[in-house]
Amino acid sequence: MPDQPANTQSERSAETRARILDAALGEFAAHGLAGARTERIATAAGVNKALLYYYFDSKEKLYFAALEMSAGRIRDSSMAVFLGGGTPGERILRTALNHFDRILGQQEFQSLLQQEMIRLHKGESDALSIVIKRVFAPVLTMYQALVREGIASGELIPADWLQIHLSTLGANVFYFMSAPIWRRILPCDPLDIEVLKQRRRAIVEFLGLAIFTDRQHGVQLAARVYADSPMPEIPGGRFNWGGTSERT
Repeated sequence: MPDQPANTQSERSAETRARILDAALGEFAAHGLAGARTERIATAAGVNKALLYYYFDSKEKLYFAALEMSAGRIRDSSMAVFLGGGTPGERILRTALNHFDRILGQQEFQSLLQQEMIRLHKGESDALSIVIKRVFAPVLTMYQALVREGIASGELIPADWLQIHLSTLGANVFYFMSAPIWRRILPCDPLDIEVLKQRRRAIVEFLGLAIFTDRQHGVQLAARVYADSPMPEIPGGRFNWGGTSERT
């Protein structure tokens, strides 16, 4: 039997499309829709510029596709935690760490999200609806069900599910967005790698004390979750939040 070709035409096409999307994601995250250049995207993807329009028709459609791809990755990462093993309380602790790590490791998505929030306020685009549909809506539904399951089982305190959500994920966002202020108040750089490790640990330690009916159980669970969830490497050894780039 003759050897089969290493890659079929459809596989090569899918690989090319994926390279274009990854290159576009980096370009749009760095320069926004208006400032992005298709020439740079084509060069980064190693393709002819005409191929971008063959797959995506326009820069705007390429932008939406890159945003949707990035949003899909975030959704899949979150859902993997929700559907993983462990009690509802354990999965909530892992969700808090997953969200913290996502800010560190998915910097392109954070940049696009901030850009879309600004565009939304200006009435320029409804691209944020992609993120809402692909990420926020399904994730929020799963989180609500998880908290209510934990309350029903007696593991979690009988508190408003949305307040628990805001107290976990919201705290992460506030910390990173307020980094320029923390830098002027705290005796350390809030985005230093060692400081981020301490903040990450403090997240689960606080939740272990705050949302569990049995605090001893919560503290022990938080320690175990933290121990088996190492912080991911920061891409490029640098962290960028809202245009503030720091070497870590």
